[in-house]
This record gives sequence, C-alpha cells and structure tokens, in this order.
Amino acid sequence: MDKIEEEIAAHNGNLEESSSTKDGSICGYESLHHLLSVNLKPHLYKEVSRLLIGLNCGKPLELIALPEAAKALSSKHDFDLQAFSFDADKELLREPQVVRVGLIQNSVALPTTAPLLDQKKAIFQKLKPIIDSAGASGVNILCLQEAWMMPFAFCTREKRWCEFAEPVDGESTRFLQEYARKYNMVIISPILERDVNHGETLWNTAIIIGNHGNIIGKHRKNHIPRVGDFNESTYYMEGNTGHPVFETAYGKIAVNICYGRHHPMNWLAFGLNGAEIVFNPSATVGELSEPMWPIEARNAAIANSYFVGSINRVGTETFPNPFTSGDGKPQHADFGHFYGSSHFSAPDASCTPSLSRYKDGLLISDMDLNLCRQLKDKWGFRMTARYELYADMLARYLKPDFEPQVISDPLLHKKSL
Repeated sequence: MDKIEEEIAAHNGNLEESSSTKDGSICGYESLHHLLSVNLKPHLYKEVSRLLIGLNCGKPLELIALPEAAKALSSKHDFDLQAFSFDADKELLREPQVVRVGLIQNSVALPTTAPLLDQKKAIFQKLKPIIDSAGASGVNILCLQEAWMMPFAFCTREKRWCEFAEPVDGESTRFLQEYARKYNMVIISPILERDVNHGETLWNTAIIIGNHGNIIGKHRKNHIPRVGDFNESTYYMEGNTGHPVFETAYGKIAVNICYGRHHPMNWLAFGLNGAEIVFNPSATVGELSEPMWPIEARNAAIANSYFVGSINRVGTETFPNPFTSGDGKPQHADFGHFYGSSHFSAPDASCTPSLSRYKDGLLISDMDLNLCRQLKDKWGFRMTARYELYADMLARYLKPDFEPQVISDPLLHKKSL
C-alpha cells in the first residue's frame, strides 16, 4: 500500500470503531430493515415489510443477481452492496424500458486535518472500486452524493474549504469522464463549482456526464438551507438553472439537490418538465432529519409519477475548529452522524430497503420506466390537478398587497349576550 492507502485504511478503522459504539448502527444493526428482518418471524416481517416498503406491481421487490466481480470488490473494500428490481405491467404497444441505476454513499477518506490535496486524492481512490463495482454490474446511470469530492464543510463558515471548488470541467469531472467512457455509463457528479466565467462565484452544482464522457449539462441547487448547522449561504446562494431535465441515452433524469427535497413544488417542477428519474444527492444528519428521510422522496415519487434515488453520505466528520449554530448551544466540531440509508422510491409507492446507516455502499436497481406512465394513467394526478388555481394563487401571493383567503365566522368575535 502507498501512503494514501495506508491513511485511508487507518481512517476507516477509526470509523468502524466509533460507528459500533456511538454513531453507526441501530441497536447493533446496519439498518431498520435489517433489524426487523432478523428479529421478526418471517410471516410478521413479510407483513411489516409490505407496510414499510410497499409492493411493486402487487409483489415484493425481487433481488438482482450481481456478477462475482462486483461482489468481490464489495467484500475486499468493505462496502454495502444491494440490488433490487422494479417491474412494470406488460403493455401491448410499448416494449419494457428497463434501465439499471446506481447510487453511491461514502464517508470521507481522510480526517479533515489532512492536507486538502491528500483528502481529495484519497476520496478519488476510495471511490474507484465502488464505481468499478457499478460498472461490472452493468449500471447505466450512476449518481454520487452531494459534494462527494470533499468533506461537507459548508457549515463551518470557514473560507479555507473553498479551495475544493472546481470548474465544471475540473479534476473530478475528468476523473469520472474516464469511467463514463469505460462503462458506457451516465454519471451525475455533485460538486462545489467555481464559476470562472462569472467572477469565480461558487455554486452547489450537479454535473451530468454522458455515457460517451461528454458533459451534457449542469444543475445548481435551488434551495439553500438556513437551519441549525446547515447555514450554507456562506459559500453559495440559490441556483439559477431552473428545473432542467436531461435526456440521456437511458432516460430523462433530473437532480433535486439535498434541501430541495423539503419543497414539494421543487419536485413538481421536475415532473412537469418530464423527468422519469429524479436524484436527490444529500448530506444530512440523524438528529436533524432521519424521521423525514424515508418519507419525502417516496411521497415525491408517488405525487409526480417518477422514480427517485435518494443518496446520503455516511460517518461523522470532525473539523479542526469548533463552530456554533447561533442557537445558544455549546460549540462543537462536527455536525453529527451522516446516516447513509440511501434508497430508491418508485411511483407505485414501493421502495427498496436502505443501504447501511454507517458503511460505504452501492445500491443498484433495475427499473422499468414504463411504470411512470402507467401510474399517471392509474391515478390521473396530471388530469385532476388544478394548476390554473395554483397559478392564480401564487400570482396573488407574490404581490405586496396579498391578503390570505380566510373566511371568518361572523360570530367568532361577537360577545355573548
């Protein structure tokens, strides 16, 4: 092993030790689904699973048999590897449109005190076997986590972390372009972007790399959090790219970056633009959002009749200098535990079990995109929506003299006789 490999191994060892004691497992289990499957009798788990993750076309999700090469990489590099298949009903006029999609979650590779260049090189090196596993498995579209090429330092409010920012065609893009060409794979790469054409402005950006290694386009994060430690406007502000949908060799995809998942109209706009799969690369911690995590993306998939891939990083990232949140609580040097739990949701309300809460992981899913139209036909959400009412309401709401449509009981404030 070279120097960086040794440092990664040592850091991963420290992560393993801490995850088992304070910030990784749920009662000793990697995920809620694993906990339930081990501790419930099979017939009880089957019923609980039906309620928790639903049925796809009336039956439980099927496992996908992956190549031995992919499983060997998972075993050698100790990352969680799971694969499931979403079906659609057979149609008379359309052939199935099956695409294989992958999500990668990972912890940082080195402590945040390491030289920045070493941190970046180590993360590249750490992701190589996971991307190779996706490639060996025949993944067509692969999405990485938010700001995958750096620690999630945006809440420290220290400007030194801006050094990780790159132009759209920067080092991390070139690194992934090789894999896109090698595996004929579309790759979504969320990075901290340095816009060199506009005064070196910083953005939280997802770059869409085509299966030929070309850059199809980019989307910048629409909604910037200002909650607790996650006050990210020190680094970047709301994006200016709208709600683009990217037509790729494998389907129409969009990227709803992190905090945007809390805004239903953000999800809606990607659907109105024709998305079939929307990715939600994120960085969020247990104390803040874990009960919301299984709900919001799944609800978006149902309401908008598309698939959703939710990715969250893993581990606890400790920074050299303590910081505060302006909430009166003591200063601290980390945001809490990034709880992983990446998963897929389908438009028929089914979803996959989650990846590990504390290990690196690759989640793979086959999905028949015909299911999107089938659910639109079944529920008729597009036909029964009243967009003209919403448009009128929003137009009035944006005016300074807006008054809410509230009808008060005329007897509400009348004194009793």
